[in-house]
Amino acid sequence: MAVSSCPCPKLFVASSFECRSDSSSSSADQPSQGRSNSARHGTTPFLSGAGMSSLILKFPPNFVRQLSTKARRNCSNIGVAQIVAASWSNNSAAGASSAAAAAAAAAAASAIPAAEPAVTLAGNEVAGIDSSDNKNVSVVQLEDLSSDLEYKSFLSSDGSIAVHAGERLGRGIVTDAITTPVVNTSAYFFKKTQELIDFKEKRHASYEYGRYGNPTTQVLEDKISELEGAESTLILASGMCASTVLLLALVPAGGHLVTTTDCYRKTRIFMETFLPKMGITVTVIDPADVKALESALEINKVSLFFTESPTNPFLRCVDIELVSELCHRKGALVCIDGTFATPLNQKALALGADLILHSATKFIGGHNDVLGGCISGSTKVVSEIRNLHHVLGGTLNPNAAYLIIRGMKTLHLRVQQQNSTALRMAKILEAHPKVRCVYYPGLPSHPEHHIAKKQMTGFGGVVSFEVDGDLLITSKFVDALKIPYIAPSFGGCESIVDQPAIMSYWDLSRSEREKYGIKDNLVRFSFGVEDFEDLKADILQALETIESA
Repeated sequence: MAVSSCPCPKLFVASSFECRSDSSSSSADQPSQGRSNSARHGTTPFLSGAGMSSLILKFPPNFVRQLSTKARRNCSNIGVAQIVAASWSNNSAAGASSAAAAAAAAAAASAIPAAEPAVTLAGNEVAGIDSSDNKNVSVVQLEDLSSDLEYKSFLSSDGSIAVHAGERLGRGIVTDAITTPVVNTSAYFFKKTQELIDFKEKRHASYEYGRYGNPTTQVLEDKISELEGAESTLILASGMCASTVLLLALVPAGGHLVTTTDCYRKTRIFMETFLPKMGITVTVIDPADVKALESALEINKVSLFFTESPTNPFLRCVDIELVSELCHRKGALVCIDGTFATPLNQKALALGADLILHSATKFIGGHNDVLGGCISGSTKVVSEIRNLHHVLGGTLNPNAAYLIIRGMKTLHLRVQQQNSTALRMAKILEAHPKVRCVYYPGLPSHPEHHIAKKQMTGFGGVVSFEVDGDLLITSKFVDALKIPYIAPSFGGCESIVDQPAIMSYWDLSRSEREKYGIKDNLVRFSFGVEDFEDLKADILQALETIESA
């Protein structure tokens, strides 16, 4: 069945209930087979009296889907009995059946606690019930939840928003489950051709094909939008998928792009190798060189300024508010890759950026078990990217969306721990005699510390540093560590360490690596959620191993 999509209304008017006779299932003709007729036919137990066991309760085929989560919770079996009984009581031809139904409804009503709120339908009565004609019938209706969809009216912190946004009251999937179900389907069907036409002409809310949307994925997009303060979010199969689709969608053939020197290597490869095939040129500037940005904007017709902040792996920061103001004067969009910052430590959209991008594989997912990427911003700009995404097809699997949703519920707890551990360890490393240099925006020695303090509430869980040694000595230090895994990526519960000269740049010569600032003794350490004292002891013992080597 086609499922309603956010942000379209998630509450539908239920169709009338219909009861029909089943001549082949009369209690007078059929002996008991160990189960009552009511059990076999799904009718409620009160139907067994007054010759009513031959009636089968027939719900509209989309009844369950149409009820909101909260309404279904309130509309128990007793509530269903009330609705059916009230419907029958209006039928003058029902005779004794009506009396029995009304009596059953009254008995059911007496069983409902007085404190239970009445459930109201969104401006409509259920099954044509007129309560004025049925003084003794307690009418159950479906509650209009539209007023409850403003999360921030009762969720004031990012931590609570990360847990509940997209799910608590605004989820399009009808379920009493606390967790969001995984909708594993590649396509959605329409009941009639007219419903399909209504969908195409935007009179009917639904999904069509898995590449264009999924209810589980929609929950994740809504959750990230709430956390970023964005109108719209697009989730994709990976962080690199998000970056490449964004660049292809927003920079026209023959256009110009500005980026920064320090960035994820695969992003740089795409800009230097693939974009030139479309006639797109790129200006590369230092993250703090505002004059170079102004010059690039004057000389070229710049479509987009794309940068990370903090950057990878030296954690450089750009003044998002300033560069956004400069770019907007010249009609250029600003996209910040905030993967290292997370939505908790930095709000790029609030600082003036047009788009914020994350590799959800990292801190957002947070468990080193899923790939994903996301882009958030205005509906207008994100829609341009979404249209190309629907063509290219880098779709996130709904099972992966479920894992990211699950990971986000602990995002604030993990980030708090990682922020604290990284800052404390950065200070210890900076004072250690076997460490030459530490790169961390939370340290006063960092070149953009003043910018980071202004626009970040925390400085992230990754610290890069150079040990006092060459490639071999540095690799011995890495091998002496007992807690972190030697692996790519970062941001998960488990600590991860890597030597970029080997992990990411081994295909280049030493001189080529150093053009990008990648020295043989550089280490990138992503702190997980392990105990600080354990991590501290492990790093110090590894440094001692180097010293005695």
